[in-house]
Amino acid sequence: MRRILLSTLKILVSAALLYFSLRKVDLADLVARIDVSSLGWIGAAIAVTFLQIFIGVLRWREISAECGAPLPIRQAMRFNVIGTFFNQTLPSSIGGDAVRLWLVARNGAGWRAATYSIFVDRAIGLIALAVVIVASLPWSYRLITDPHGRSALLLVDFAALAGGLGFLLLGRLKWPWLKHWWGTHHIHACSVIANRVLFSRVHGPKVAVLSLLVHVLAVVIAWCVVQSIAAPVVFGQIFQLVPPVMLITMLPISIAGWGVREATMGLAFGYAGLMANEGVNISLLYGAVSFIVGLIGGLVWILSAEKAAQGAVPIEVPQKS
Repeated sequence: MRRILLSTLKILVSAALLYFSLRKVDLADLVARIDVSSLGWIGAAIAVTFLQIFIGVLRWREISAECGAPLPIRQAMRFNVIGTFFNQTLPSSIGGDAVRLWLVARNGAGWRAATYSIFVDRAIGLIALAVVIVASLPWSYRLITDPHGRSALLLVDFAALAGGLGFLLLGRLKWPWLKHWWGTHHIHACSVIANRVLFSRVHGPKVAVLSLLVHVLAVVIAWCVVQSIAAPVVFGQIFQLVPPVMLITMLPISIAGWGVREATMGLAFGYAGLMANEGVNISLLYGAVSFIVGLIGGLVWILSAEKAAQGAVPIEVPQKS
């Protein structure tokens, strides 16, 4: 019952925010602006999305190996593509993580290693996103002149950055109770792994570059969408506005980020002195690109061996020696 209520609440949040966001948009005008060249840019956005997924796979493999859940690159790519489908169908923007966890655990890694690999991967991605936003703050402050917009940007970014740094600090603490108390045991273990990955001479530089590239590619996807409808926005503005929107969209309060992304993008554009309706237009098409990629992921899932064997083989938990 609790899950049903939470899912219903997220559906209502998405529906309400979409309703208020779409009031700013002339859908007929948006459709009229889409022509043959637009489809080319949408195709480019889809291609860049798959590149972004692949870059994410390369980072995930570095992390999962440290968690005791090594993955072949083709298998990791397949799991991530399948995850995009469930990101669109499960009631949050990170629903695909739960499915990736299940797939990795079923592959023989066990629940603990699978959970650690997904959690650490997500945490490092969040820290990298916060760093990108902080690095662009001098330019964002010039773009966003509204004091409320500036305050919201600082609050959201520094909250994410503080959370990420606090998570890393936890792994540096030597207090014995952190390793034994049920409330901190697993989080501490994940923090230790994250520190080992990020500050390793072997993994650290590679994971850092891959993490930053994932978020840069998100901006490139949005730029392709901008070009598809010839929106009056320059690349620098997109680079400054999209990362904070993506950070807020990660909050698990809606279905696949729908509604939250549109409302936040419209608000961000308004704070930046741009047309709020163009922000919503760009967000809608960005979501459409993600939905198309998710459909391809759904096809991969339907044809996968894991789908065929779903529930047929129990997931074993490796025994510690």
